[in-house]
Amino acid sequence: MLILLTNDDGIYAPGLMAMERALRQLGQVYVVAPATEQSGVGHSITFLRPLVCKEIYDGNVRRGWAVEGSPADCVKLGVFEICPQRPDLVVSGVNGGLNAGINVLYSGTVAAAIEGAFFGITSIAVSLEYDEHAQFDKAAGLAARLIAQILELKGSEAQLYNLNMPTSAMNTKPEVRVVPMDVVRFGEHFIKRKDPKGRNYYWAASDPVTPVRDRETDLTALAQGYVTLTPLQYDMTKQQMMSAMKQWDLRT
Repeated sequence: MLILLTNDDGIYAPGLMAMERALRQLGQVYVVAPATEQSGVGHSITFLRPLVCKEIYDGNVRRGWAVEGSPADCVKLGVFEICPQRPDLVVSGVNGGLNAGINVLYSGTVAAAIEGAFFGITSIAVSLEYDEHAQFDKAAGLAARLIAQILELKGSEAQLYNLNMPTSAMNTKPEVRVVPMDVVRFGEHFIKRKDPKGRNYYWAASDPVTPVRDRETDLTALAQGYVTLTPLQYDMTKQQMMSAMKQWDLRT
């Protein structure tokens, strides 16, 4: 099996290295990742400037390809130019920080997986709750074991998944919950300050999110220490509105 591995934390991120080591148990791994951190870039792509791509070595061992672009750029280049054949699987991560709830829409990690799904390739975003002493090797090992099971159980169609792991799961044998993403809005605000020249600038800040408690979601399950797995789709059409809107008498 040929696996394309990427992330949004950059090619030197410890989570990427741990994921590469773990995925070698499943197949041949090609690493194509951003040259620098690209957290929060969402599904941006580069088309107004060239994509510089450089092979990175650790001594005589090739680590992968560093791309001066976004995670989605990395997947495009990996599929079209770098991998010797079409990948069987795209994995993005391990990200340092959860990508759950509405953050799925902002995440470069998830965007890379979505880009893989665009090509009809089963793709999985993998994230670990932020911790200064994150246990990336444990997280990657857990993720690789789950990925192997997902590939066995999912059926023949390509699928897109989002996998999140709380810090507490690194020291236990956690239960996995298949749950929907939460869509509650994060409490955001800006801190206003002045630079040395007297100009205003704003620093984005976020308040802790309070998930909806009347149903289980990725946020509620993670708060209880579960590993969460969410099947995603990128077709954003609100299908239940289509029939009603076709009856509208719209005029120009």
